[in-house]
Amino acid sequence: MVAPTVPQRRGDSVHSTRRSWCYPRLSPLAVVSGVAVPVIPVILAPQSWVRGDIAMNRINLHLVSDATGETLNSIARATSAQFEHASIVHHRWSLIRTRFQLHRVLEGIEGEPGPVLSTLVEKGLRAELETACQRLGVSVVHVLDPVLALLQEQFGETAMSRPGRQYVLDADYFRRIDAMHFVLAHDDGQAQAGIAEADVVLVGVSRSSKTPTSFYLANRGVKAANIPLVPSLPDPPGLDDPKTPVIGLTLDPDALIEIRRHRLRMIGASDGPGAIRHDTGDYVDRETVKAELLWARRLCTKRGWPVVDVTRRSIEETAATVLQLMEAWHQRRRKTEVAPE
Repeated sequence: MVAPTVPQRRGDSVHSTRRSWCYPRLSPLAVVSGVAVPVIPVILAPQSWVRGDIAMNRINLHLVSDATGETLNSIARATSAQFEHASIVHHRWSLIRTRFQLHRVLEGIEGEPGPVLSTLVEKGLRAELETACQRLGVSVVHVLDPVLALLQEQFGETAMSRPGRQYVLDADYFRRIDAMHFVLAHDDGQAQAGIAEADVVLVGVSRSSKTPTSFYLANRGVKAANIPLVPSLPDPPGLDDPKTPVIGLTLDPDALIEIRRHRLRMIGASDGPGAIRHDTGDYVDRETVKAELLWARRLCTKRGWPVVDVTRRSIEETAATVLQLMEAWHQRRRKTEVAPE
């Protein structure tokens, strides 16, 4: 196995089985049963550094997956956020399904030792990873094991241990693809004649996170249309008696102004005669923006549309709230349909 050099690290280190580089300080390779296996020579202690007056503990965290690694990314992001004074360098290893690919991972752990989170399900690879981590003196946690054990006990059935089974070209997959196409066709008020086919309609003033929220929902298989609310234009057509939930998005005026200024800087970055000013105009005027947000909220209240304040919410949190409101809308709808006359 060839051991190329490692690039300069800035922030997270991201690795894949197709990269053309690996780690320095690699030991010679031993040959066991005709297969080259890295010899683990040394353990490095976690480093620490100081940011301001606060000592920051720096560790390497290796995420080893036999699929895309999204499960581990979510777990690592959720858990890492709970530690204020820690610097965690995430080393992501995805699509690890052969011994050769695993040996590349072991070289990486050898080069920069640290705890390992794994979603490997193939028993041979798991055993080899556990053995190598034990020799290295690093901890390894198979994050799926508790859930698999619980479900095996409930179903009375042994898990199949086949990697990547959640990524199949089934009806759910094609539903997500259709939702993506729908969002593209119905973004920013386009093709309003097809709104009746939407699972949800998001409304809000310009730059209120309608589009990114719609795309995130599409990845969950939700067909989301989004329509801008503009005070100088008539009320959006087709929403007088909607057959689908309509949800408004709003945010703090100062946050919206900053987002809009950033947008103007992006589309008019030049300093020439035709440059777009990002510090003047009604689009970023505080009083005008406040009036615009107030008008939009009053419209939503008048129409009975719930409103989500996205000021301090991530796209994921906004989408989760939208899904909750969608479920509440459908529950009310079902109760209305079955209510006696």
